[in-house]
Amino acid sequence: MKVLTGFSKLNITERIDLLKKNVNLNEQQISLLTAFRENDKDPDGVIENLTENYISNYSLPFSIAPNFRVNDKWYFVPMVTEESSVVAAAASAAKFWSGQGGFKSEISGTKKSGQIYFSWNGNIEKLQSMLPLLKEKLASSVKSLTVNMEKRGGGITDITFNPDHHGNNDYHIVNVDFDTVDSMGANLINSCLETMGSELVSFINSNFTGTDREAEIIMAILSNFTPDCLVECSAECSISRLSEISGNLTPEQFARKFAKAVQIAREYIPRAVTHNKGIFNGVDAVLLATGNDFRAVEACGHAYAAKDGNYTALTDIEISGNRFRYRLSIPLSIGTVGGATSVHPMARLALQIMNNPTSGELMKVVASVGLASNFAAIRSLITDGIQKGHMRLHLNNFLSHFNVNESEKILVEEHFRNKQYSFSAISDFLTSIRGNL
Repeated sequence: MKVLTGFSKLNITERIDLLKKNVNLNEQQISLLTAFRENDKDPDGVIENLTENYISNYSLPFSIAPNFRVNDKWYFVPMVTEESSVVAAAASAAKFWSGQGGFKSEISGTKKSGQIYFSWNGNIEKLQSMLPLLKEKLASSVKSLTVNMEKRGGGITDITFNPDHHGNNDYHIVNVDFDTVDSMGANLINSCLETMGSELVSFINSNFTGTDREAEIIMAILSNFTPDCLVECSAECSISRLSEISGNLTPEQFARKFAKAVQIAREYIPRAVTHNKGIFNGVDAVLLATGNDFRAVEACGHAYAAKDGNYTALTDIEISGNRFRYRLSIPLSIGTVGGATSVHPMARLALQIMNNPTSGELMKVVASVGLASNFAAIRSLITDGIQKGHMRLHLNNFLSHFNVNESEKILVEEHFRNKQYSFSAISDFLTSIRGNL
């Protein structure tokens, strides 16, 4: 196959025809692309215009986790995920904690930042002495871009200059801090930084002579590391109340094992990664439902988990007397306006289901779902084991694969009610009963 040009300029039918010729798609597969495109009603082409080289839609379940009580407000939380156990776990933990006063969540900061990286061999001391004037010029250059953000109470909050980054003097950094209010603000921040980069070069050219004028912008880009865009969430109850969920353990045994599991995640990286993944199971599902950038949030979360030089759990636990308190600290740079959040009809609906929260309120809810998801995972690990509930919820996936009818489903569920099962075990059982039905 030769290199293709102009693929993006083709219409959907032409793209699919080209695929059909080059990767041998059959008519059934072509029909599948058409069916998923037509079943996701998009008369205005909104979903198609979210991406490039569009040919169809990829559907994921849109679910609801009820009973989330966050700072004494109740939420039905939309979650988009392909894993049923994620929704079940979040809902189960939410139900338990709602009876203990719910989740308490607060924001300790909303600062986002971006950087202008530039090469320059000029007089650094002179440039530093002119920093107040430079900051004024940079801020003024983007006034037309930040005016609406300022009307909402946000804007550029600081501009700083780092001339000697880690002792490396072959490039320099201008750091710009933003408060984007209810918008995640990535596009706005990047537009501001690129404009400021041009202004920075103009400023140097205007105030320096000779070779000192030769400044070059390397790049200007926001950072997805937002450690000051932080949410802290906790859930607390008396140890005795843990009897509702402790299974065969006493509440005291449950609390002790739970604390030990968290300690392991804080000290042992192989466990910490999976522990934090359990948090993002819930976080990502809500971010997907609301059209937020879950990739940026995950990248930042894992960087934050390693901020002290060693990757560790994002949660911590405190057991004092008869009190059990579980806590999560997580950076969440998300929004409720702009981007896919405002454009995608299901994202807008997701926010409406949550009574149109501000970005701050959404941060608190998302953190609560992350804590709930992780709590439920550890509860399973230290009681029945993760596979019992996990595999029970995956049974329907297996049954769908084998196209079972209702009578076969009843027989399968009864046969495996108290047994471990696998794909091959279900296949063998269906083979045996289908010969006798």
